[in-house]
Amino acid sequence: MIQSLRKSETLRKIREGFRDEPYLILNAVFTGIIVLVFAYSAIFSPDTNNYPVACIHEKITGEPCFSCGLSHSFSLLLRLRFDEADSWNPYGFRVFLFFVSQIIMRIVFSVLWTKHEETRQQLIILDSAGSLMIFLISFWPFIESILTSVF
Repeated sequence: MIQSLRKSETLRKIREGFRDEPYLILNAVFTGIIVLVFAYSAIFSPDTNNYPVACIHEKITGEPCFSCGLSHSFSLLLRLRFDEADSWNPYGFRVFLFFVSQIIMRIVFSVLWTKHEETRQQLIILDSAGSLMIFLISFWPFIESILTSVF
């Protein structure tokens, strides 16, 4: 009974927080965008190759870029076809895990934000540092390719 009251109190705080707190709104927007990416990957099938968004770089240059095949890779990962996903884009799994970790982090940090008002600044710093670290690990091959092509 007490635990049920705590959960409803937490949900009430989250609902109220959305009206006043940009941090919670931003987390909700990021989560929504990631869910849309996953929905896109689930709806469009790698078997029928019916993806509506094509790689602009490949269309212009005729050469694939590092992100080519990510849609196929994500679709295959959602269908648990890991080897095929890797053949479409070897970095797909890393990027996919980045998005999964971000959904988890958005939810966890939003709940912590509402429960621990006294540590909100520290939560933002931890969230930012953790997200940056996960981003760099996940996207390092892309960053490295850009840096080597520029320098």
